[in-house]
Amino acid sequence: MDIVVKGRKTEVPERFRKHVAEKLKLDKIQKLDGKVISLDVEVSKEPNPRQADRSDRVEITVRSRGPVIRAEAAAADPYAALDLAAGKLEARLRKQNDKRHTRRGNGRIPASDVGAAVNGTAELTDSGELVAEQAVDGVPVTHMGSLEIRGEGPLVVREKTHTAAPMALDQALYEMELVGHDFYLFVDTETKLPSVVYRRHAYDYGVIRLNADPLFEAEPGGAGGALGG
Repeated sequence: MDIVVKGRKTEVPERFRKHVAEKLKLDKIQKLDGKVISLDVEVSKEPNPRQADRSDRVEITVRSRGPVIRAEAAAADPYAALDLAAGKLEARLRKQNDKRHTRRGNGRIPASDVGAAVNGTAELTDSGELVAEQAVDGVPVTHMGSLEIRGEGPLVVREKTHTAAPMALDQALYEMELVGHDFYLFVDTETKLPSVVYRRHAYDYGVIRLNADPLFEAEPGGAGGALGG
């Protein structure tokens, strides 16, 4: 397994690539998760001078036969951001490893065997940006699936498609913590419904389930409900 380092809107110098290989020890990562398939490091640059102290962002993604583990951090330079992200990644790998051993001790299925491998993301470009396809009356028009965006507009869309096995609510909470996000989309094994678990306040969580009404044929009147309440 190799470490893939790529830049988003920025060049990645060879010196930094070598530093990544020295910082992210593959043998140490594989010891915590022996089913790792790939390890990707993405570096991006924030051009806004007002965010100079957080201008460089590093995102590390570990994919295995279990849940995807992701850690990201921003700092004044990419080396400091890498150090912060690597620390978060190790903590999440250890958390996953400890829970796996705990579950095995209880005779339960390990987390690494529950999640389905993520095959990747579907984006319009390598950088994840939309590309104008045509112009109508001099106004650029961009298509994103069934959406049509005219001009620059306030709407920025990024499409991702994941393949995952249905899971219980507690497993969804666990995997949300692993990727470090405030919400997690999944299909509930109990209700068979598309659901979203999200972080509310402190250690409180909420869950929203979508139940389609086959008798409702009217056009939707607006955006979906907010993750609040």
